[in-house]
Amino acid sequence: MPDLLFIDALRAGYGEAVVLPAMSLALGEGQVLALLGRNGTGKTTLINSIVGITRRFGGVIALGGLDITAMRPDQRARAGIGWVPQERNIFRSLTVEENMTAVAQPGPWTVEKVYEMFPRLKERRTNFGNQLSGGEQQMLAIGRALTLNPKVLLLDEPTEGLAPIIVEELLRALGTITRAGGICSIIVEQNAQKILGLADRVVILERGAIVHDATSSALKADPAVLERYLGVAGAAAH
Repeated sequence: MPDLLFIDALRAGYGEAVVLPAMSLALGEGQVLALLGRNGTGKTTLINSIVGITRRFGGVIALGGLDITAMRPDQRARAGIGWVPQERNIFRSLTVEENMTAVAQPGPWTVEKVYEMFPRLKERRTNFGNQLSGGEQQMLAIGRALTLNPKVLLLDEPTEGLAPIIVEELLRALGTITRAGGICSIIVEQNAQKILGLADRVVILERGAIVHDATSSALKADPAVLERYLGVAGAAAH
């Protein structure tokens, strides 16, 4: 079975600037990858390149064996790229339910299944996007990405700026999603400790290149690595 996500020698950036000089990465079904690194190391650029909103200078991206390199972002979404950007990008003038049904594709993740995972969204199903709290908007952004029934779920700093109790709820939900099978996930997170319990693999970027690739448990056992690359002795990896 091919890797769900396969990236080979990807060279990408913005305008004339190359942020990722030669990125290669592969993820299999059920894998949760935490993408760590200081600010400006290329984490969001990698996510954006998979989504298809950067300039590609070379390299290949394949999804479940299908070459999506030349596809537009909307085609990539239909092919199975689920994206939760930092800005969330929910439709503020649509209701919670309309946000999800507008993009839904057939598959195991239905609107009802999202409601089971986020009962708060069910309570707010007729509220407009702009009537939701930050935490509820993030739940909706994740729910909307899931109703696409993606093969790859990309989350760019999903817990940023949220209250600890909401963060716990989101991380629990992400654990449920990844265990449900059929997908792999890449999560960009500033706080390493927050994500190590959820991810099974950790990649650290520096200057657009992978400088460390290990299991989550190996990284937990070697905190010196976090200190070296992220400047943290434990808590937050800003």
